[in-house]
Amino acid sequence: MRTDYVPRVLQLLQQAYERQQVSLRMAAEWIADALQADGLLYVFGASHAGILTEELTYRAGGLVPVSPIFVPGLTCDVRPLPLTSALERLDGYALAAIKHIPISPADVALVHSVSGRNAAPVEVALYAKQQGAKVIALTSLEYSQSVSPRSSTGYRLFEVADLVIDNGAPAGDAVVQLEGFPQPVAPVSTVLGAALANAIVAEACAILNERGIAPPVFMSANLDGGDAHNAKLMERYRGRVLYL
Repeated sequence: MRTDYVPRVLQLLQQAYERQQVSLRMAAEWIADALQADGLLYVFGASHAGILTEELTYRAGGLVPVSPIFVPGLTCDVRPLPLTSALERLDGYALAAIKHIPISPADVALVHSVSGRNAAPVEVALYAKQQGAKVIALTSLEYSQSVSPRSSTGYRLFEVADLVIDNGAPAGDAVVQLEGFPQPVAPVSTVLGAALANAIVAEACAILNERGIAPPVFMSANLDGGDAHNAKLMERYRGRVLYL
């Protein structure tokens, strides 16, 4: 290999995991408490940050009561795709889309944004806080602290969340520098974020299990018995999780 992308990812992930132990554990405890109280985990990200929303939703080995917040125009299936950049910066757009979502004080909201500077993630976080939910930001502090807020609130995501998980991604996200080429290539925020988010979910399940509560976890639909197992769990949350 001419590049060191995988070693860089492994290094950054190990550093983030070691530095974020307390925050990761707290996030897991909040989620376990919410699920024990029959609450939900809401997840949001705009554009590529929304890939983590998909990763945690309807996922084999993942939690059933994950309610994804998919705002029209802020997902990667919109055309033209650059529209996502314009809309996530537009003040009031995300708020208009989510203000009827019944987030409650029993819930937890995980908001993912690497730079944390745009209006959409800030508005989602503030709305969830106003509803009484605990808000976890998954972001890059190095990146976010190097840029100014674009939201009219004057805040970046890490400044409005109740708990911050720092993924350790560098400003600009990309980590591979090619000789004689000024633009770094190969972003790391998705792989780092997915690993940290799944680590939080796994820890939340372990906490519930220790409390004598069976974690509501999807079984692979491609295993025998998976459909029946999943149908029973989904029925419990039907009408509350946004896609059921």
